[in-house]
Amino acid sequence: MSKLTLKTEGDTHVIVTRRFNASPEAVYRAHTDPELIQKWLLGPEGWTMPVCINEAKPGGKFRYEWADGKGHGFYLTGEYVALDPYSRIVHVERMHLPDPTPDNHVETRFDPDGAGTLMTIRMTLPDAQTRSAMLATGMEHGMEASYVRLEGMI
Repeated sequence: MSKLTLKTEGDTHVIVTRRFNASPEAVYRAHTDPELIQKWLLGPEGWTMPVCINEAKPGGKFRYEWADGKGHGFYLTGEYVALDPYSRIVHVERMHLPDPTPDNHVETRFDPDGAGTLMTIRMTLPDAQTRSAMLATGMEHGMEASYVRLEGMI
């Protein structure tokens, strides 16, 4: 059973929550350290991340490139707006499929929850159509596969 919950709010928001049996420090680090990101943020089985550039600082850029080993792939670019170590990351991202999607404004919180962490991701998209298109990609399945991998690492 999935530990991930995904809900919509209004016309433009997606809220994702997941609990980890690890400290906020460990979960935060896994979201900011490129060596760790490249090991877990892979989506469904069979995908790899051959390129992982991540400058985790305000104004820093990131670029993640995924490949399925069958000649298909896509990438994501973005910029960090704010980082509060071990508690919050704010960034803007866009997928390139190959054309860039509209900006997705993302706030990720890492809150202590007993002996673990409750991670809450709040995505703000420009309109309902963009949000619907993003949800139609099957992102929930890919996110949960990545987070199961992450949980096994931390």
